[in-house]
Amino acid sequence: MTRTTESSSPAGNARKARSVGRRPRIEGGSETSPVILDAAEKLFALHGFHGVTVRAVAVECGVDSALVHYYFGTKQALFDAVFARRAATINQDRLDAMLRYEEEFGDNMTVEGVASAFLMPLLDRARHNDPGWKHYFALLGLVNNARGWGTDTMTSNFDPVVRRFIGLLQRVLPQAATEDLFYSYHFLTGALCLTLSDTGRLDQLSEGSASSADMAAIAPRMIAYCAAGFRAVCRPRRPA
Repeated sequence: MTRTTESSSPAGNARKARSVGRRPRIEGGSETSPVILDAAEKLFALHGFHGVTVRAVAVECGVDSALVHYYFGTKQALFDAVFARRAATINQDRLDAMLRYEEEFGDNMTVEGVASAFLMPLLDRARHNDPGWKHYFALLGLVNNARGWGTDTMTSNFDPVVRRFIGLLQRVLPQAATEDLFYSYHFLTGALCLTLSDTGRLDQLSEGSASSADMAAIAPRMIAYCAAGFRAVCRPRRPA
């Protein structure tokens, strides 16, 4: 019987490959990476960045930790990939919606119309109750309320789309002070992230007369609420 030594075992080969600067050969197909991302997204949404380990992600999706490292390297890189994956989708949806609206209405654009183009790509996805998007929206709420690293993540993923939104509003509200537009957006993004998180708080507070999961009811109210807020804050100021 041939005796397997450590140097010729899979573990020994993996260490040997790492020692010469090469990744170990690990089994895994092209379908493995999305499975890891889905598992990580769920855990990050539940526990935040600091409450999740690479090992926990591996256990969640039933793979070896080495496979997670093989595809994504560090936990930070895994988190960045999780966050950027769906951000790219909704960013493109928002940019397309705002472009279509601007091309169709031009100088006749309204605050409600611009707000709808910006908000509905997210609210529509929330309305379909897809588990993956629910996890992502919960994660979005956590990140948007985290100082430091959360700010950096939001900046790197969403700033160009937000500036496009502000630019359209400047056309609709030419008298608005720049800082008023950004304060108003600050309030809007807080309301949006809370809504997308679907915490159930609204249901309890209203004793069942309203639901945080009812996006069909929420969407028109949110657009009207945000448009009225922008108009109120961005109205011309009286001289002191």
